[in-house]
Amino acid sequence: MRFRFALPALVLLTVPLALSAQPPGKRPMKIEDLYAFKRVAAPQVSPDGKTVVYQLTTVDLEKNKSSTAIWLAATDGKTPPKQLTDPKGKRDANPRWSPDGSKILFESSRSGSSQLWVIDANGGEPKQITNISTGASNGIWSPDGARVAFVSTVFPEFSEKPFAESDKLNKQKDDEIEASPVKAKTFTRLFFRHWDEYVGDKRQHLFVCKADGTDCRDATPGDRDANPTSSTFSSGDDYTFSPDGKFLVFTAVPEKEEAWSTNYDICRVSITNTSTKWDALTAGNKAADSGPKFSPDGKKLAWRAQKTAGYEADKWDVVVADVKADGTLSGKPQNLTPKYDGSANEITWKDNATVYFTADQDGFVPIKKVALDGSDVTHWAGGDIGVTMGSRGTVTFGRNGRFAYTLAYLNMPPEVIVERIGETGAVIEEDVSKANEKLLSELDLGRPDKVRVPVEGGVEMQMWILKPPGFDAKKKWPVAYLVHGGPQGAWEDSWSFRWNAQVWAAQGYVVVMPNPRGSTGFGFKFMDEITGDWGGKCYRDLVAGLDYVEKLPYVDKDRIGSAGGSFGGYMMNWFAVNPVAKRFKCLITHCSVWNFESMWGTTDELWFDEWEHGGLPWEKPCKYAEFSPHKRAGELGKNKTPMLIIHNDLDFRCPIGQGHELFSALQRQGVPSRFVNFPDEGHWVLKPRNGQHWHKEVFAWLAKYAPPGGK
Repeated sequence: MRFRFALPALVLLTVPLALSAQPPGKRPMKIEDLYAFKRVAAPQVSPDGKTVVYQLTTVDLEKNKSSTAIWLAATDGKTPPKQLTDPKGKRDANPRWSPDGSKILFESSRSGSSQLWVIDANGGEPKQITNISTGASNGIWSPDGARVAFVSTVFPEFSEKPFAESDKLNKQKDDEIEASPVKAKTFTRLFFRHWDEYVGDKRQHLFVCKADGTDCRDATPGDRDANPTSSTFSSGDDYTFSPDGKFLVFTAVPEKEEAWSTNYDICRVSITNTSTKWDALTAGNKAADSGPKFSPDGKKLAWRAQKTAGYEADKWDVVVADVKADGTLSGKPQNLTPKYDGSANEITWKDNATVYFTADQDGFVPIKKVALDGSDVTHWAGGDIGVTMGSRGTVTFGRNGRFAYTLAYLNMPPEVIVERIGETGAVIEEDVSKANEKLLSELDLGRPDKVRVPVEGGVEMQMWILKPPGFDAKKKWPVAYLVHGGPQGAWEDSWSFRWNAQVWAAQGYVVVMPNPRGSTGFGFKFMDEITGDWGGKCYRDLVAGLDYVEKLPYVDKDRIGSAGGSFGGYMMNWFAVNPVAKRFKCLITHCSVWNFESMWGTTDELWFDEWEHGGLPWEKPCKYAEFSPHKRAGELGKNKTPMLIIHNDLDFRCPIGQGHELFSALQRQGVPSRFVNFPDEGHWVLKPRNGQHWHKEVFAWLAKYAPPGGK
């Protein structure tokens, strides 16, 4: 089924670069173009709904650094956007309007460390309001604008002391560690490292101060994190002030066993009393709760909740409860989405009766809404277009009902979009940031075909197929078969600055992006069937997708390569030790999993592996051990499929040893292989020049074994 755009009645789109056919005279995308695109994020509509503030990042590839500034755009689309701050090569980010709309709070590194600053909404010189040695981030305003709260990572042993003394002791300890010639690290509990950094025994605490930066205090002292340490349990702002401004309500990390428990709770703590005892508002749920949001009138609290303890990929429901002004629950929590076969990403209130949220759906990310009256989940007011194109995020409302969000496509990076009702009554979805118009106008960026492939179990697997610039259906083309990470993830109609389909296609390849078992947005059962079965149905789905691709009349089945990262990298390794390997001319595996047995004790988040194992390794046999590629390492030498391995020293999710073990097995058996290591990168490759080098290595390997271009 070829993917087409169908614009429903009463919907007017003003994002022509994403939707219209590209005129002739454009050029294919280059690797360097990835870093020329402006990166738009974090939109926030002003209280009166007339202006949206957002951050915009510019990358300097030559200098290997980036700069982020704060910008403003009118929501009526009548005036061009304007730059509000000049960070002078630093980072100004996460802007937040004051309740009266007169000021904007943001975090900035312009003074040397991350601190909170304030600037008048009409412009002028920003003013620094925090100067804490451990840095300040994620700042928010109290309802009356008299206070701000922020996150800082501190040594818990000093946190009960007065702020000035505690801050001095934190600085002394950090300075001593930095100055010492001995760089040994000592740990006393798990979660001593996360993603790409050592956190040791430091804890993320919430701080509160007056709006001018005075009277600062640690609101959550103690040896516990008051902010999610895992992005799995984060959803935009993870804490908020209570309606009366006297408490903080926040997503708290489990009090104990945080490296293997998913029991995140919504907690509450006073910012005015001497007591710093946390009240767990969701203590009855042993699974995860996150992302508290109060209704505009302050009478209800909404959050996301899971039902299955220990299962990080469980469905996120939208839950609402009546509350008092101090944030305590005064009614029984109500699940608004029990029948919805999807999972809520970010949630927000539009009014006192409706909660909006984004959700993965069929390869897109639309905006959904659910009323408090118990009615079913429905699509946003703009019609069906949001479930047929693009990916939306960071939804934010003004008091006048006008709202903004980010919108991206496979052929357009995120821009700030405002939805409003036009003079004719049509719903207008308008790009107000317009950050990348010029570059987009120069590039030949195609739209993908969307196909469905029958797979076992009487279901279908959705795949994107993106053809290269200058595609001629009469020729035979090579294929780049990409497998996404997760495994609970999906290739969506969205833009990525890491695995960007357009830059792969521009090399001269048909890019195929399948969404096999385990992919999100295709129903809970489809997603859940990856559990304990990594090399089973998901693998067979991918083989079925390959069968489909090889039969396409324009595909050269003798020039097919495959690549993937994280779980996608695991699947490259599983391909390599199975017969399907001989159908690929080469494989590219990035930060992958090779050995399930060594993975459990070396990864950072234990809940993931323990769920897949079905328990602790010494208590019962691993239920998916049969799918560990290392057990079939001898097949590498039989299949002889050339492999490029990329693995990084600071990857604590899929530790570097996984790549070492795989490379040793390949080299020992004489399989053509190459190991690329970035000692200063983690699970991703984020530094601009490193990213450029990554792409050059990947495309050179692909071209060596599956030469690009139509023949």
